[in-house]
Amino acid sequence: MTLTLRHAVADDLMAVGALHQRSRVTAYSSFLPPEALALPTPEMMGDYWAQRWSYERDDHLMTVGERDGRLVGFTYVGPDELDGVVDPHAAMLRAIHLDPTEQGRGTGRALMRDALRTMRSWGRTRATLWVLADNAHARRFYERGGWAPEGRERDEHFGPVVTRQLRYARPL
Repeated sequence: MTLTLRHAVADDLMAVGALHQRSRVTAYSSFLPPEALALPTPEMMGDYWAQRWSYERDDHLMTVGERDGRLVGFTYVGPDELDGVVDPHAAMLRAIHLDPTEQGRGTGRALMRDALRTMRSWGRTRATLWVLADNAHARRFYERGGWAPEGRERDEHFGPVVTRQLRYARPL
């Protein structure tokens, strides 16, 4: 029952997509309607990650968590870009997702610590992320880890639904 973290490889991306979809449905079903969660399918999410990987792998890093050889979570970090401007002092946690069965097992904390170490190793002094405003569980997780809202908000489409997102930051 050991958790191991490693850098993702191209062969991981379809499994990452399936896990991402399971995570989204579980995490967001209490505040988003079913039609917002129906798409994308796990296969579509795998294709999304494969396409994204193809053009971002030089300046982004995906780390996967495995428990006994089974993918149970991932993070994706990269440059922090706001309004088309890259901040050379900051990096962004672009994704952190867990298999729903991993909640409360320390996997999220281990993935977060690893992501923060990676951003520090890039010479960044600040980390940022966007979180759905209605995702109270994720917001508590981030706040316990030293993240705080920085006062920026945006509206983004989540399927057919417009969602409010909050930008969080923390020092590295």
